[in-house]
Amino acid sequence: MQLDDRSSQLFGDLVDNPGIKGKELESRYNISRRQLGYSITKINDWLKFNNLPEIERTKQGYFLIKPFILAKFSNENEIDMDTRILSEDERVYMIILMILSNEDLALIHFTSELMVSKNTILSDLKHVQNIAEKYDLNVRYSRREGYLFEGNEFNIRKLLIKVIYNVFKLNQGRERIRQTARITEDQVEQLSSQVENVENKLNLKFTDEKLEIMPYIFIIILRRISNRLTIAPFYIQYNELADTKEYAATEEIFSGVQDIPEEERLFITLHLLTSNVHWSEFLTKDTIPNLLEALKNMLDLFEQTACMKLLDRGQLLQKLLLHVKPAYYRIKYHLTEVNEAKIEVSREFQALHHIVKKSTGPLEKLIGSAIPESETTYLTMLIGGWLTRQGDSIQEKVKAVVVCPQGVSVSRLLYSELDDLFPEFIFLDSLSVREFEHYQLDYDIVFSPIQIETVKKQYTVNSFLERGEKKTLRKQVMQELHGFTPSTISTDDLMGIIRKHTTIENEKALFSELDNYLTDDELPDSGPIQENPYTPNLSDLITPDKIILKEMTGSWKEAIWVGAEPLLQKGLVEESYIDAMIHDYNKDPYIVIAPNVAIPHAAPEDGVNHVSMSLLRIKNGVTFADEHSIKLMFVIAAVDKQEHLQALMQLMKLVQADKDRNALIEANNTEAIYNLIKLYSEN
Repeated sequence: MQLDDRSSQLFGDLVDNPGIKGKELESRYNISRRQLGYSITKINDWLKFNNLPEIERTKQGYFLIKPFILAKFSNENEIDMDTRILSEDERVYMIILMILSNEDLALIHFTSELMVSKNTILSDLKHVQNIAEKYDLNVRYSRREGYLFEGNEFNIRKLLIKVIYNVFKLNQGRERIRQTARITEDQVEQLSSQVENVENKLNLKFTDEKLEIMPYIFIIILRRISNRLTIAPFYIQYNELADTKEYAATEEIFSGVQDIPEEERLFITLHLLTSNVHWSEFLTKDTIPNLLEALKNMLDLFEQTACMKLLDRGQLLQKLLLHVKPAYYRIKYHLTEVNEAKIEVSREFQALHHIVKKSTGPLEKLIGSAIPESETTYLTMLIGGWLTRQGDSIQEKVKAVVVCPQGVSVSRLLYSELDDLFPEFIFLDSLSVREFEHYQLDYDIVFSPIQIETVKKQYTVNSFLERGEKKTLRKQVMQELHGFTPSTISTDDLMGIIRKHTTIENEKALFSELDNYLTDDELPDSGPIQENPYTPNLSDLITPDKIILKEMTGSWKEAIWVGAEPLLQKGLVEESYIDAMIHDYNKDPYIVIAPNVAIPHAAPEDGVNHVSMSLLRIKNGVTFADEHSIKLMFVIAAVDKQEHLQALMQLMKLVQADKDRNALIEANNTEAIYNLIKLYSEN
């Protein structure tokens, strides 16, 4: 008979703290009184099954536990360590550790070590196999070799390190590892001393947990090497690791050990590089080229998106470097699962977490890989703690979303314009209607061209905002949210307040300047423009060789192929991009942005090689979605969220002008069309 995880943990708490009350346990485990009673019943059933005295519960909520139970199962009693109750997950970790650190293991070894039945072990081994498969490994048994893991030794090492961390967290984890892996205290002390010397050599301090676990990891790895279970040459970049201080430290740790292959030295170096530290000197020395610059760019993006300034950025960068340097190697060499902790972002930090994830682009570009959730969570905790320290909170700011049914490019354009119009708001996302229906983050305002089902405040806006519309919208939103607009403040009243509290040297000049400021109808300054290295105009993208004139086409699908042909021939898009446009928008009317005008497009990852646009003019039109006749088809291929927006804005102005839109339709040659495009590009 075995206890479930919760009952096992409850029993451990009761033994370690027999004076604890039931209410405290209910609060600690977030369970009801009935659930607690159910677990106590299961614990007593287990005690009875093992011929042990049961636990009694008093009316005052206390527990009466026999001294014999306390002595036998006390966390401090190392002699009776093996009698501690292990949950199913804990047994599975112990089985993996036994297999990885021993040879010739049979079922009897598991049953005697873990004190459970043969059937229980067989069930546990199925869970071991499930974990092994996540590492592309297999568990095999033979009479000659017993139980062993088959597969890439690099993946076996990843599993080994993960398991050692989990066993280490168990009650008396160190003793369990030593006993299971047959490691002596002398071995641990010797390697501990060498690792501490390495700390001094590297001018850093590993976290206490890392420092304690490293000797066990190194001892078992050396044992596997001696058994010729070594890592094969792998994708690791020798030059990137061999020039580090950590590589020199590896040489020092194993200076007395012979015949350690180069790949093994690199693996140990990688383990040192991926280990978290809580202090280090000389971090500003750019040991990873361009890492500091990537972090600075990340913080710039964060400040821009979160509408706030980070104080003492130099100190924050030091903290980020401390975390990101090991994270860089973990992510690059796919070792994140080794140290991955199940830390969930609190509801208070969810919006912050979302913004942090949107800001990690520079890091992803440097590493060449997406940042895993576990690593982003740590970044959120670091930045969130920094904001709390300086007295700022994302929660206090207005959070907005943009819901637009008119495709990716139009949606991003509207998002960009609103973000500029309301620099004091945090714009979380640009969403389709379907995405909005399942949106999880908290928001305060919705901007959308259509009515959306929401209980939050909503503002209906056009997909493309003229200057006058922007002014009106800003005044309306600020009035409704804050109860004022600049024009409602009296210059005379303000002057009266200033006179009461200060001496004015030039009242006329002050009045004039205040009056100009308060009555200024200009839109807000959204701060310095973030220049893109290449922000093409419409005429840069739609050149004469990308304009096609047709009287008619057979179908909508054919029209997309014809319209995209110039981009395909020049290698600007792949065929897969054209297929994606047809698949994504075959029945979607929202790419129609004006009478007779459509802008088919798909996602950058569908096959865009370079930002580009083309124009197909179909004089007699082609039917789209059974209700639209399209005569102007602008094919858009974007590589990111920004680069094409200036051209798209110019295009929107052009097609919304009835006279010029009709001139495009009626044009007899590409030169006339291109001249009109150039006119709007100049404006």
